Amino acid sequence: MTIQIGDKIPHATLNTLKDGVQAVDTGELFEGKKVVLFAVPGAFTPTCSAKHLPGYVEKFGEFSKRGIEVACLSVNDAFVMDAWGKSQDVPEEVHMLADGNGAFTQALGLELDATAFGMGLRAKRFALYAEDGVVKQLHVEAPGEFKVSSADYVLEHLP
Repeated sequence: MTIQIGDKIPHATLNTLKDGVQAVDTGELFEGKKVVLFAVPGAFTPTCSAKHLPGYVEKFGEFSKRGIEVACLSVNDAFVMDAWGKSQDVPEEVHMLADGNGAFTQALGLELDATAFGMGLRAKRFALYAEDGVVKQLHVEAPGEFKVSSADYVLEHLP
């Protein structure tokens, strides 16, 4: 079942690369904070690299001014997410989160079966806004689309 507005973010452990692979607990990531989490089907893929991540990098200051943290999620490993972040000049404050086995993505109910393309299980392209770990907005893209999960769209729809 797909997570819905009003639902609590499920507990999971993600990874990031800072002085080696570090575990990131979703409870700690979201608790007591405002967070925009956007997910991409894959690091270094065309739309993700040309539009999705760059939009959040460009608009990072606008989210920050509103007291909102920004996190990027992909079903990739922490090394890939770190390399992708560096290649895109992502500010250190943006969380580049690896959901290597897709467990968190599956817990959200937002997995994408990309086996036909040789990519295995991935995340659908989406963005969610949460306050204190509760989903306030959820924007899931239709297959092949890039509209409602963009940084501009999310900013326009924030309270």
